[in-house]
Amino acid sequence: MKNCTGLVCAMFLVSIIGCAAIQAAIAQSADKDSEPDTPISTEEPSDNDGVITNSIGMKLKLIEAGEFMMGSEKGGDNEKPVHKVKITKPFYIGVYEVTQAQYEKIMGTNPSDFKGPNKPAEFVTWNDAVLFCKKLSEEEGVKYRLPTEAEWEYACREGTKTEFYWGDEMDGRYAWFKDNSEEKTHDVGQKKPNAWGLYDMSGNVYEWCSDWGYADYYSSSPSKDPQGPAGGWFRVVRGGMWANNPGLCRSAYRGWYFADDPEFDGGFRIVRAPE
Repeated sequence: MKNCTGLVCAMFLVSIIGCAAIQAAIAQSADKDSEPDTPISTEEPSDNDGVITNSIGMKLKLIEAGEFMMGSEKGGDNEKPVHKVKITKPFYIGVYEVTQAQYEKIMGTNPSDFKGPNKPAEFVTWNDAVLFCKKLSEEEGVKYRLPTEAEWEYACREGTKTEFYWGDEMDGRYAWFKDNSEEKTHDVGQKKPNAWGLYDMSGNVYEWCSDWGYADYYSSSPSKDPQGPAGGWFRVVRGGMWANNPGLCRSAYRGWYFADDPEFDGGFRIVRAPE
């Protein structure tokens, strides 16, 4: 494995101080989820649910415009203040994280450590995730991109205000995390989805967003369609990963990493504008 343990530690260093407080706040939930979970089989959502399938078999769910409360008062300082955000335009977002088979079909390579066609692509840099979107856009003649941080959390929450999109405590039926992952990634879509039918928004692999990472951004971000700071050192990642404690898999958790470092074991899901 590509020094995954060290990389997870690095995420703590580049994220805003306060992760320890997050873990302590939800530590009581970890004990109840220490047993590995049996993956739950679920039916594919149909096109009647606002799901489309693109040229390489990726399913994308239509997310209507709306507003939500972004952030968490129970999390780190970079998750505060909790503030209302309005998403003014609908968008399609991947039902699943981009798989290794899909990534290899477009990019011609597979950088993942835990190999498997239906496992999420990992060790994908932010730059390469953007390049994937560019190449897929050129192939299909429509615009694909990474989600903004606000779009990602809006899609993750689906109207919920709890710490996770199912409640305030970790539930291993919904996410691959430290206590049930057996120290590896898993095929996408094996856990329960959120109410919009999106899978693995918590755990499995970190997911890149388009935004630059900035700890105090919420104190000055616009209320409509925030795009993130104008510049910075790192790019935002969301959702947590298979090696994380529950606190790093919450809906509001914000992390960031260098955009061009191939040793960061992250993945991504894509967004497409409606035609």
